Amino acid sequence: MSELTALTLAEARDGLKKKSFSAAELTAAHLAAIEQARALNAYVLETPEQAADMAKASDARLAKGEGGPLEGLPIAIKDMFCTQDVRSTACSHILGEFTPPYESTVSGNLWRDGAVMLGKTNCDEFAMGSSNETSYFGPVISPWRRRGSNTPLTPGGSSGGAATAVAANLCLAATGTDTGGSIRQPAAFTGTVGIKPTYGRCSRWGIIAFASSLDQAGPFARTVRDAAILLRSMAGPDAKDTTCVDMPVPDYEVAVGKSVKGLRIGIPKEYRVDGMPAEIDELWQKGQEWLKAAGAELVEVSLPHTKLALPAYYIVAPAEASSNLARYDGVRYGLRVEGRDITGMYEATRAAGFGKEVRRRVMIGTYVLSAGYYDAYYLRAQKVRTLIKRDFEQAFASGIHAMLTPATPSAAFGLGEKGGDPVEMYLNDVFTVTVNMAGLPGISVPAGLDAQGLPLGLQLIGRPFDEETLFSLGEVIEQAAGRFTPDRWW
Repeated sequence: MSELTALTLAEARDGLKKKSFSAAELTAAHLAAIEQARALNAYVLETPEQAADMAKASDARLAKGEGGPLEGLPIAIKDMFCTQDVRSTACSHILGEFTPPYESTVSGNLWRDGAVMLGKTNCDEFAMGSSNETSYFGPVISPWRRRGSNTPLTPGGSSGGAATAVAANLCLAATGTDTGGSIRQPAAFTGTVGIKPTYGRCSRWGIIAFASSLDQAGPFARTVRDAAILLRSMAGPDAKDTTCVDMPVPDYEVAVGKSVKGLRIGIPKEYRVDGMPAEIDELWQKGQEWLKAAGAELVEVSLPHTKLALPAYYIVAPAEASSNLARYDGVRYGLRVEGRDITGMYEATRAAGFGKEVRRRVMIGTYVLSAGYYDAYYLRAQKVRTLIKRDFEQAFASGIHAMLTPATPSAAFGLGEKGGDPVEMYLNDVFTVTVNMAGLPGISVPAGLDAQGLPLGLQLIGRPFDEETLFSLGEVIEQAAGRFTPDRWW
């Protein structure tokens, strides 16, 4: 059965069509793998009965020659997505046993296309974190280990559970959300492919909000082709989300394998940050050579406001979080801790329900939005954001089709190694936050292993709503670098 879990999404789709195995067998193999991998803590909720029922229904449709693009394919859903009648908590204690009576648009699109839900994956609380250590359900353990070491490593955050589930063959693919790098950084840390589409490409309706102008859903998969297949089903217009664009969704899979000859690839000089490890720089050079060999032209570009992206992001994102999280008060749903009066109840509920990192960001956000500081911080950060966006617009206007950068400043680190200083943790997002600030699409593709045998990723940044170019370029890197899988120890 384990060979079924090693299939790519595309291989499994073709196998179901050829009737080499059934959706029920494919799902059962994944459920067995999840059971044996609980040490990784990738799932916070398993839904075996629902998965079996969905697989059975898929088999019935496939037998009739019907079925959607994802018919019978078992996938995992990040716990930020509301799933009807299935507990959805954003991995926070404050939501308790919250069971939504509705389905998020993205997950609804997946069920419409025939996908099978295996369960909900672990993530940082309210998606606030870069290591999956802020989850109420405990940290996710990466399936990767340093060569000759048993130190548990982070899979990255916030979508660490989704990345681990894909890397450890506990699902064929998974959904994630990306606010400042929460898909691309864990993808780089786990040797998987992760894409944050253009802001507005996927509906945010039914996704538990962190920072509304930055959050975007996207897929995790083992190959570029698989990510393209999943994104096609996830994306699309939605009348319930006014920030979701009313544009047709291209068949992204067609772009995979397309020639990149003549494409101009920008290399942003500001991404050569001080103290960047030599192996990250070497990998970046290698990526440039691979694209050049495939016929792309490399051009140095300047994004002068890059150095301001991280501080601006850590004003904008907490400000929006403090506004979004004000709804959690113990009155209508989730946790309630009684107090002497209603204010006391609010205070007691939030003190018990929110973890340390969420409280820190809510306090930062409330401070930068307060009367005396709004202009000095929030307004200024929004102006910086406009400048960051303009840098990209000017580069793309000069004829650049995409940009190549590192995905992370290092390989995965050990759990607890960066817990002391929040700023040190925030620096993990140095290469990814600009993409969210400008609302652009970005993909992380596995590109090599570091000296300790851990995966490293390269990031491609595209023009708005031009995910196809990223899939074409990503495929070039994937073919040149090969695929990386962790040795099984769990």
